[in-house]
Amino acid sequence: MKTEVKTILEAVKAGQMPVEEALLAIKKAPFEDIGYAKIDLHRGIRQGAPEVIYGGGKTPEQIAGIVEKMRCSGQDTILITRLSPEAAAWVGARQELSYHADAKVGIIGPIPPATGIGKILVATGGTSDIPVAEEAALTAQVHGNEVVRLYDVGVAGVHRLLSHMDEIMSASVIIAIAGMEGALASVIGGLADCPVIAVPTSVGYGASFHGLSALLSMLNSCASGVSVVNIDNGFGAGYLASMINHMEAK
Repeated sequence: MKTEVKTILEAVKAGQMPVEEALLAIKKAPFEDIGYAKIDLHRGIRQGAPEVIYGGGKTPEQIAGIVEKMRCSGQDTILITRLSPEAAAWVGARQELSYHADAKVGIIGPIPPATGIGKILVATGGTSDIPVAEEAALTAQVHGNEVVRLYDVGVAGVHRLLSHMDEIMSASVIIAIAGMEGALASVIGGLADCPVIAVPTSVGYGASFHGLSALLSMLNSCASGVSVVNIDNGFGAGYLASMINHMEAK
């Protein structure tokens, strides 16, 4: 999935880029040290997807500084997660920022066209899980995937989920997001013929222990093909789903 390097090499092969220019593009400094951050400029070459900014704990000025260096290095689309409304307003006054308040996600630049092998389905147990689901869905879209959203289809009314079997069976990866007892992942895992990424959320009453109950339920799922990311980690699920949806024979 080394798309950036492949694009450069294909341009050389097609005679659209001189060898010297291609070599310079690949040999550019692997990171830039701006004091408070060391920006990984080679992540797109190594992993096929550029660095993402985690906005939590950073000042608006720090976020804007990192964005500026990324843009100068040629990164067209930048994803910022856990971005507060206040920081979004500050950065948005200086950059063309699209802010999704429910997911606390900021996107600078265009959403790239879908290049994955299929569709990523994002399903939630309830409406309260949507903020985490949107973080996952937007992450997947920014990384070049077609996303299908299927919200509020939890096991308290399992007929709602079963009415969408066409979407479930046509997905190449499914992200199942739920709080409470986290049963949605097991149910979907028992229906789908593709990898299922389970995301426990901190939604629930006292004994849910802020998502720990859902996490343990998902880890103990009896359905095969279910993997689990951390509590409320929509970004991690969306990123992993994108990697699966872009797998190529090596």
